[in-house]
Amino acid sequence: MKDPLTLRELDAIGVDRLNGVGRQRRKALADVGVETVFDLLTYYPRRYVDRTAQAPISETEIGSEITVVADVHAVSSRRLRGGRRLVNVEVADATGVLSAVFFNQPWRERQLAEGRTVALFGKVENYRGRKQMTNPVVDVLGGGSAGDRTGRIVAIYPQSENAGIVTWDVANWIGEAQRRCAARGIADPVPEWLRGRLGLAGRAQALADIHEPASMPDQWAARNRLVFDELLRVQLMLRSQRLAREARELGIAHEPSGSLIEAFHRRLPYTLTDAQRRAMADIDADLSTLRPMHRLLQGDVGSGKTLVALHALLAAVQNDHQGALMAPTEVLAEQHYIALRALLDGFEVPDEARLGGRRPLRLRLLSGSSSATQRREVLLEIATGAADIVVGTHALLEESVRFGSLSVVVVDEQHRFGVSQRARLRESGRDDRRIPHLLVMTATPIPRTAAMTVYGDLDVSVLDELPPGRTPIVTQWAQGPLAAEAMWIEVRAEIEAGRQAYVVCPLIAESESLDARSATQMHAELAAGSLAGLRVGLLHGRLPPAEKEATMTRFREGDLDALVATTVIEVGIDVPNATVMVVLSADRFGIAQLHQLRGRVGRGSHASTCYLVSDEDPTPIAVERLSALASTNDGFELAERDLELRGEGTLFDERQSGRSDLKLASLARDLTWVQEARDAAAELIGSDGALDDHPGLADEIDWFASRRDSDYLQRS
Repeated sequence: MKDPLTLRELDAIGVDRLNGVGRQRRKALADVGVETVFDLLTYYPRRYVDRTAQAPISETEIGSEITVVADVHAVSSRRLRGGRRLVNVEVADATGVLSAVFFNQPWRERQLAEGRTVALFGKVENYRGRKQMTNPVVDVLGGGSAGDRTGRIVAIYPQSENAGIVTWDVANWIGEAQRRCAARGIADPVPEWLRGRLGLAGRAQALADIHEPASMPDQWAARNRLVFDELLRVQLMLRSQRLAREARELGIAHEPSGSLIEAFHRRLPYTLTDAQRRAMADIDADLSTLRPMHRLLQGDVGSGKTLVALHALLAAVQNDHQGALMAPTEVLAEQHYIALRALLDGFEVPDEARLGGRRPLRLRLLSGSSSATQRREVLLEIATGAADIVVGTHALLEESVRFGSLSVVVVDEQHRFGVSQRARLRESGRDDRRIPHLLVMTATPIPRTAAMTVYGDLDVSVLDELPPGRTPIVTQWAQGPLAAEAMWIEVRAEIEAGRQAYVVCPLIAESESLDARSATQMHAELAAGSLAGLRVGLLHGRLPPAEKEATMTRFREGDLDALVATTVIEVGIDVPNATVMVVLSADRFGIAQLHQLRGRVGRGSHASTCYLVSDEDPTPIAVERLSALASTNDGFELAERDLELRGEGTLFDERQSGRSDLKLASLARDLTWVQEARDAAAELIGSDGALDDHPGLADEIDWFASRRDSDYLQRS
């Protein structure tokens, strides 16, 4: 007898092997991401209709919200005044008739053809003595009769009307796939002892019950098992990669304490927070070993990540090596350079050429806008080791950049860099194959579940305190023209009191030229209108680098009252006198980006305000986002809310993997299973990253990793 089918084998069987899946249906399924039997079995229902407790039409009560499963008997439409159209659909089951009316949805006439079986969810009304629903939620179940599947829990699948895929088609194909798999069974590589401890169903049973549960408790049990499977695959892969990396990589051990570090701490003008001290201690422990550091430093806006990063970079210099800090944009790289230059002004290090002598610490900047002469000089200093700390953009990744002795790499706003880009910088540093220590930073707080799942290959340090002296930012939502007019009066008053303001223009599209045009137009309007007579600057990505830096310098030094900009100012800009942030069309931005923009103010001792300007009628999801921003300044709380609203797909995309990693699991609500999967991975995997005692899991993780990489390459 053949062994049970593995997921790898199910993923090798095309859906065209199933009855009724010809060329047209195969293409339609491919359009929704279903190409193999594995894809089909994991094409999970989006909701369920419990027909075991469902009331027939005759027993529905006026005023109640309920789901009705019935057959379409008649469809008609007529034009209303104003050009709108009304579609009337008459549905019936064995007990009665109900009307569904749809206003200004003419496509319903095509969707709800006679003979189709549908599930309608809505409020039952009385219209001229007949039961009616107005604009109900519709799921097309298929052709046939509403009597089919009576007394059962009916799975409702994501549908594509354009592709002609309806729920009962999907259910029939899944049923056939399940019957064909039954002859051999479906392999379950998760050890029985682990399933027993966690109270998990077998995989075959879970795949059956998720699609056709006998009861809702059975459906939840199936979901728990399949959620655990998804999370365990991710955790095993991340842990395996990490342990294998640690086993093969050799780093550079540092002495984390010494006169240089002590002098740096003595000259700081303020006291470090406890969170900063903890993060520095984490970094010191990493740097002191031959295992290359691979640490994520996450902290809210203004939490003091730059000082922690500089502590790590100075440890490299103290041990006669080099440090590098890479930022995603020239504006941010230049801001880091300016900030570090101020902190290191007059700072001296031992001079090997002069016994007992000292020399100034050499901080250098390398970006795409560096002149040819500057570039040659900096490259020479980098190669000879004369440059102690180098700040740069993607320019640090170019083949021509070779470090003399790079031992610590800091990557800021790390989600904007790909995995391969970070690896390239680490590998460019040394000829002896030793791997520099890596510290990646983000000012976008990451939910706990995402930190454990998406960033499971990194150690994590968290800055959850703000330095003393920071004033809370008041966030106001200005909705509509009257609120905006009052806002500009307040902005002008704040500027006339000696403060400064940012005005961020809407993100029109993923186009730098469109964003620049938006900013240029808004700059002209404000200079001639609400901010007339004030010194208003303009900053966007298409300006020449020298002009961008000159504009930022003028704003930083107080020669500009207001700065109209695109999101190039999202991170890294530090002007303590700026106390007003205006974000126009804020409903077009996400929570994380709005929180980053808000963090450009509140950096001094003066009270600060952030105005979120929206259209009069923002979408419900935009209302949720703006309300969240107005209710709290806590970036970690906002990160959790953002995860609930957006889902985790975008988080995985940032790490160069697919949304298909988690089809069923939700980082927003499955924290318990994230932790269980993390603990299980630690038990199952060997110290070298291998799964020798669990060959079935090893094969599944190998398949999962190759499928994941293939998905990414196809999307690229």
